[in-house]
Amino acid sequence: MVAVKVKAQKEPKPKYNLWQNSGYMIGIAWRKQKSVLWLCVAMAALAVSSGLVSLFVAPTVLGIVEEGRSLPKLLWTILGFAAALVAVGAATNYVNTNTLFGRIAVRIQLVMALNEKMAVTSYPNTEDQNLKKLLDKAFNVVNSNNSAGEAIWSTLTGVAQNVVGFVIYLALLSSLDPIIVAITLLTTVTGYFITKRISEWGYRHREEEAEYSRRMNYVLRKTVDYTIAKDIRIFGMRGWLMDVYTGAMSLYQAFITRGEKVYIWGNVVDVLLTLARNGIAYVYLIDLTLRQGLPASQFLLYFAAIGGFTAWVSGILNGFSTLHRQSLEICNMREFLEAPEPFRFEDGIPLEPDRNQTYEFELRDVSFRYPGAEKDTLRHINLKIRAGEKLAVVGLNGAGKTTLIKLLCGFYDPTQGQVLLNGVDIRHYNRRDYYRHFSAVFQQTSQLAATVAENVAQTDGGIDLARVRASVEKAGLKEKIESLSTQYEAHIGKEVHEDGVELSGGETLRLMLARALYKDAPIVVLDEPTAALDPLAESDIYIKYNDLTGGRTSVYISHRLASTRFCDRIIHIADGEIIEEGAHAALLKKGGKYAELFEVQSRYYREGGADDEQAQ
Repeated sequence: MVAVKVKAQKEPKPKYNLWQNSGYMIGIAWRKQKSVLWLCVAMAALAVSSGLVSLFVAPTVLGIVEEGRSLPKLLWTILGFAAALVAVGAATNYVNTNTLFGRIAVRIQLVMALNEKMAVTSYPNTEDQNLKKLLDKAFNVVNSNNSAGEAIWSTLTGVAQNVVGFVIYLALLSSLDPIIVAITLLTTVTGYFITKRISEWGYRHREEEAEYSRRMNYVLRKTVDYTIAKDIRIFGMRGWLMDVYTGAMSLYQAFITRGEKVYIWGNVVDVLLTLARNGIAYVYLIDLTLRQGLPASQFLLYFAAIGGFTAWVSGILNGFSTLHRQSLEICNMREFLEAPEPFRFEDGIPLEPDRNQTYEFELRDVSFRYPGAEKDTLRHINLKIRAGEKLAVVGLNGAGKTTLIKLLCGFYDPTQGQVLLNGVDIRHYNRRDYYRHFSAVFQQTSQLAATVAENVAQTDGGIDLARVRASVEKAGLKEKIESLSTQYEAHIGKEVHEDGVELSGGETLRLMLARALYKDAPIVVLDEPTAALDPLAESDIYIKYNDLTGGRTSVYISHRLASTRFCDRIIHIADGEIIEEGAHAALLKKGGKYAELFEVQSRYYREGGADDEQAQ
């Protein structure tokens, strides 16, 4: 393995600045959890109070000794300061403990907003690579207590307390020579920017570090992925995976070593400037003591104040630096949440599903090209699907069958032309209402680690169990489910539940069919869900689909042509165009491309020696 070379790219200008993003977070807290803001104010006030008590305790006690006051006076003073420190410390701990709950609540609100956006956003957004990257960055804002979505409250609190402390200490030092204050400011600010530049080495090389981390995390994920557990053992992949991980780790360790060599110079600069600042202040105060008789207590107060003043200045600079970084992260989150929607939702025409209504589709001169593609996947498709018709869509892989289904389902809008439902362009409908009209089973199943009943009903509340039972029975899965000890409360999959049940491919498809039956939508879509099954199992599934469509408008995709014989009409797509259409028998009689494909597949099943890939 070789070191990763990552070309630095110019960062795009953020859409929102530091003040706008801070105001955005404050606005969320004000609406959802006002206690977060009040506790931030309380924490800042307590931090400043603690600093002031600590600043004055030693000079005050020393001043009493210098003035020769009584022992009780000394003891009461010490006791008063001790009580003040205890009270401030107790209040700080109390506020610090209770502020956590509100901050977590605000962060959870952001997590819910991101989940909601991802769940309901227009389908093309889910495939947009730039938006996917933005989503990854957005979740980094809310994935822990230390992420920007929660840590910003500590940063804002720190900035507030440092600003207040700076003003108080500046007033305290106003009686000293302004040159000393200026030197303190100059050395602090100079040290800050030098060490900041050095410490940002890691940020400037973050892409390189991320590449090493991605490699190591990828291997770690694969080693615990149960889906390849058999391959690891059969093919002896363990050693290979360990070598890949060790190589990535070595590169990462070399990267860390390079960084530490850079960071040490930041420490050297900080030490030298601190020595210079404290040395100058020390000499100045000694001079005041010798020439003007500055009391030791005042000497101690001013010297401590200069150190505290430095801390407040550094705190302000560090606070705004951190706030700037967090603002950039929050900006990514906001840009994702505000990503434009190409579809109409609440502002679209409402559309209520009605099983008693007929639904007819028309694709009028439809062409579609995927973003970044060089040519159209579908070209000038003109197709009417009559109400209650069973339509089959066949063709070789890559012909455009699934794309056609996605256009019908409203996952995409055509690049050119219109998709009409009952004569209305679907762009005008509320797209969420439009989706409610479909019961669909796709190639990739989507069962969750939940109960059978929840998977069928697709909810965890208000489930009609009698309807679940009826749907499971019609789908041919009743015997399997009722053989389980907990039946319809049995969990599916072992990812979450130890007692989870693993269903076979055919059983999973029947579960998906039961889900479609439970929804009872007026339009049925099947996008090659049986591709992984053997022909007999596939035939059984399609017979059930055929029996249960009940006059609904239905669209089927299958790469095995024999399974489409029950359909009213078949369209054959090739190179993005409809080249043949008609009933199964009519297409065979025609002797065209459909008949050729059917003959290849039927010969395979008769002889068992043909290459099935020819038919695909």
